[in-house]
Amino acid sequence: MMHNPLFLVLTVILSSLLIQSVVAAKPATAFSVELIHRDSPLSPFYNGSLTSSELLRKNALHSMDRMKNFQSLIDQMTIQSVVIPNGGSYLMKLSFGTPPVEYLAIADTGSDLIWIQCTPCPQTQCFSQGSSPFDPQTSSTYEKLSCDSETCQALPRKQCLNTNDCEYYYSYGDKSYTIGILSTDTLSFDSSNGQKAAFPTSIFGCGHNNQGNFRSPGAGLVGLGGGPLSLVSQIATQIDHRFSYCLVPRSVKSSGKLIFGQEAIISRPGTVSTPLITKNPPTFYFLSLEGVSIGDKTAQAASSQGNIIIDSGTTLTILESNFYNILENMVKDAIGAEPVQDPSETFSLCYGEETNINVPEMVFHFSGADLRLQPVNTFRVNGDLLCMLIVPSDSNTNSLSIFGNYAQINFQVEYDLQKKTVSFAPTDCTKQ
Repeated sequence: MMHNPLFLVLTVILSSLLIQSVVAAKPATAFSVELIHRDSPLSPFYNGSLTSSELLRKNALHSMDRMKNFQSLIDQMTIQSVVIPNGGSYLMKLSFGTPPVEYLAIADTGSDLIWIQCTPCPQTQCFSQGSSPFDPQTSSTYEKLSCDSETCQALPRKQCLNTNDCEYYYSYGDKSYTIGILSTDTLSFDSSNGQKAAFPTSIFGCGHNNQGNFRSPGAGLVGLGGGPLSLVSQIATQIDHRFSYCLVPRSVKSSGKLIFGQEAIISRPGTVSTPLITKNPPTFYFLSLEGVSIGDKTAQAASSQGNIIIDSGTTLTILESNFYNILENMVKDAIGAEPVQDPSETFSLCYGEETNINVPEMVFHFSGADLRLQPVNTFRVNGDLLCMLIVPSDSNTNSLSIFGNYAQINFQVEYDLQKKTVSFAPTDCTKQ
């Protein structure tokens, strides 16, 4: 059994929002921030030279890499992040220090530790981020954590410096890494409803040697996972142990919402809830998927207890291969048309776009919750093809499945970490 709270995955590029005056957060703080897909025209990562098909294939490959690294972490308890640093999907903003300084972030439910690039940061040891690294000396609330601290002692890889400062080391699946000083400072947010909130003495890594596939305009990583050092775990009591998000379709030029606290509660008709299953590593949010139905036919999962991870950072939904094969045959029967091979071999089931097929509704049967997925959640145009956004896992990755972010589009998804439930409500996320 793994007890190490930092033995968890990093995948979220850290950001901050410039806040003119911040009031210290009180219990039951409620606030929300914009959530922008990295490939959206609203994103500074947006690359207008890539076609929608190229973006889809890129994200699909990221999904498969992410799944393999998830499995590696579960099987081998590796001390690596599960994905490449720029493999996350959604951007957010938050601020560091007093006065607060703005940086960009990728928000991801598959990561925990927060870190940001800090000065001194020699050009040979740091990546260009499009803005100055965070300077701890300019923050009146910055503190270093000592080697004697419980948090430092829990780090999987650390070194005690002559100054008694705690130096952390984290490596990533693509051999990128960050080395720096484990620290505390105020994290602050400028809510999309105009409110402001700050969270003093938040634990993060102040990175002085950061190498690999990091790139501008990101400045670090921040996690929304279930481990003790994630953002949501650190501020859990102030946000009533809950957060939610609402992901907009890729085709619209608007942002979704990431909501913390009481405002995250879903209470409208049509809401369904399923238990969170406690498993290792605690970073991941495990659910139980019992089966998938199309019409009167149902594909049953071989084993359902905690058999799927819900993850905002994975684009596709990935199912255990035998389970997937049954579902694919059901989809083929429901559509009736002749499938077309995907030349890139990225997707397992595609049809010619001109075929004008009717994509069936799929019902994902989570424990206690039937989730009805519409065509926007399950199929997407890929060049001259229409391809299913559900793919089989690699046969060598056992039974790991992931419920990806396309499947979550136009649902408000609430995580109640005290009741240990995830709730879904069909929502037009462009109107949130």
